[in-house]
Amino acid sequence: MGILGNIFSVDDKNEIVRFGSYGVIKLETIYGLIGRLIAVAIIAVVMFAVIKIGNYAINRFVKRQSESQARFSMDTKKVTTIGAILKSVLKYTVYFIGIAAILDKLTGGMSLTFAGIGGAVIGFGAKDIVNDIANGFFIIFEDQFGVGDYITIDDNYSGIVSSIGLRSTKLVDFNGNTHIMPNGSIKVVTNHCKENVRITVDVDIAYEESIDKAIEVISKACDKFAKGNDDIIEKPAVLGVTKLNDSSVTIRVNGKVKPLTQLTNETRLRKMLKEALDENNVEIPYQKLHIVNFDNIEK
Repeated sequence: MGILGNIFSVDDKNEIVRFGSYGVIKLETIYGLIGRLIAVAIIAVVMFAVIKIGNYAINRFVKRQSESQARFSMDTKKVTTIGAILKSVLKYTVYFIGIAAILDKLTGGMSLTFAGIGGAVIGFGAKDIVNDIANGFFIIFEDQFGVGDYITIDDNYSGIVSSIGLRSTKLVDFNGNTHIMPNGSIKVVTNHCKENVRITVDVDIAYEESIDKAIEVISKACDKFAKGNDDIIEKPAVLGVTKLNDSSVTIRVNGKVKPLTQLTNETRLRKMLKEALDENNVEIPYQKLHIVNFDNIEK
């Protein structure tokens, strides 16, 4: 205690703390600093609690809307997207207010000059942020795309929208790559999930085959394909002969399916058509290689 007393001592009479020969600090200053640190800790806890409670409330809202059968309820994709936006708004709002309150406690109130300079700097830096946020709101309220939609942005990036925030949109392509784009940079969007998608399958048959027979076989295969298929919106049907090639006749089949199911259904339909044509001995032309042994040819 003797050594500590030489280094650190409290003078209650004068309300100061002595630090050896280094100087003194008023107790009032120390109490004020401790009070500010406690206030900062309380603000941080409140910020954490508000975000947690707000996210919980937003998740409940999203769940209730997606499960609701009410007339004015929103579809799952749209309510999920709005939920993501609300979480982003909540987070940025709490951060802004909380950081402002913490700075106020630590600095004891910023002067007008400092606030003016800081405001100007923030204004220049926030120009792109404001543009991103504004475009984000237009994306949502104009229903340009939502979470879970398959879209193409500016003819450069295609994939599934994984999240939409106030400032950016996350897009996951079919290779698993995640593209994060500021909303303000998004100019042209092609949404592949807005309407039902047309599927087209071309089948080539040999000139020697009967076109009427081939169309009949293909039509029956289309009926079989559509039976019990929940993805079908418009049953695939034979459009007719669309092309006369050098060694084949092209017959086209068209139909409509739900968004994001076109690739799977086209693949399955091609397989069924090939099997049906093989079963009915309808030839699909292909290049054949004949090897001729001239040694065996009689001169």
